[in-house]
Amino acid sequence: MNSASTIKILILDDDTFMLKLLTQMLAKQGYTAVSSCDNGRDALTKIDDADTRPDLILLDLNMPDMDGIEFVRYLVDRQYRGDLILVSGEDERMLKTAEKLVHAHKIPMLGYLHKPVNPDKLSEIMSHWEPHLLEKKPQSNKKIYSAGELQSAISNHELVNYYQPKVSVKTGEVIGVETLVRWHHPTDGLIFPDHFIGIAEKNHLINELTTCVLTNALTQAKIWQEKGLNLRVAINLSMDNLASLDFQDLVVNLVTQAGLSPQGIVLEVTESQVMGADARVPLEILTRLRLKRFHLSIDDFGTGHSSLAQLRDIPFDELKIDQSFVHRAWTDDTLRAIYDASLSVAKQLGMETVAEGVEDQHDWELLRQTGCDLAQGNFVSKPLQAADFSTWTEEWKNRVRSGLIADSV
Repeated sequence: MNSASTIKILILDDDTFMLKLLTQMLAKQGYTAVSSCDNGRDALTKIDDADTRPDLILLDLNMPDMDGIEFVRYLVDRQYRGDLILVSGEDERMLKTAEKLVHAHKIPMLGYLHKPVNPDKLSEIMSHWEPHLLEKKPQSNKKIYSAGELQSAISNHELVNYYQPKVSVKTGEVIGVETLVRWHHPTDGLIFPDHFIGIAEKNHLINELTTCVLTNALTQAKIWQEKGLNLRVAINLSMDNLASLDFQDLVVNLVTQAGLSPQGIVLEVTESQVMGADARVPLEILTRLRLKRFHLSIDDFGTGHSSLAQLRDIPFDELKIDQSFVHRAWTDDTLRAIYDASLSVAKQLGMETVAEGVEDQHDWELLRQTGCDLAQGNFVSKPLQAADFSTWTEEWKNRVRSGLIADSV
């Protein structure tokens, strides 16, 4: 592993004082192989030379001639494989936007620093940094599976449901679960949905896959019910499921055959998927299912382009606030504003609210203080196999009894 003294760091800032200040701060942490530039063109010259190419760049956003955003584009052109820290006097929203752009370019970013730079903040960021060799090989692309392989997985019962609990923020009571499908591949191990849902949709397998997931979830819900656990079981629907009017009858028949009540089933539709030029068939299916007393949930709320229109047009009775607006909303004014607005809309429409992505005690406390109904996320539990659910339930009850619902963190 490289020592701090051998790691090459480049500081790019048009302010000479800031260059000296950051160099001194890094030196105190043992980073002595530090070079600096006051303009982007000189910095690119260093990056083009293998002997001076940095492992880490501290980049000012607002510079004359070539600003930091343009500089990042040149890094992409050069396939820069080091890391980046943004340094700027711009406001939080501007920095977050820049951070999102850097991530979109797939350049590793350690964080950002506000000017005037706090030495402790720089030290914190650097302490979590694990330098890597510039010669590292690019990560291989994820394996692509064929429609035939997925069809075999469905036929051979290799698709397995995991269940992530949803709990009452007010009481801690376990209210329900979201069903999350995984592929237990015989040679590749655990395969997540982003590797195969798209394949199912493109190859007309999504109805068969959804039927498999739904059937298994209903069977499990019945087992839990017979054990005295009356849980609301949520299943994710694809927009392709809503393309045929037969789907409504399929859902109703499966629930009836399982001996369950529609009131215990939640059908989750991702907000961005609901949009479409011809919404008549999906709207009819969802409305009829709601009339049958199934719960309808709008998932990932706030990430699509017509959130309020979806609430107007479709009879949802549950709103799931997307995790990107929940985690760390307690310390981020922008996230907090979006979280509060989503919560307010849901309450005014009489909808139940579920906060996704609850990762820590601070997230939980925000939900408790703001009156969100349900919480879901790793702070409560990661997705579980059915066999592990009873053990988790007892552990959760112990956490609640030990003061999880206390008035302070």
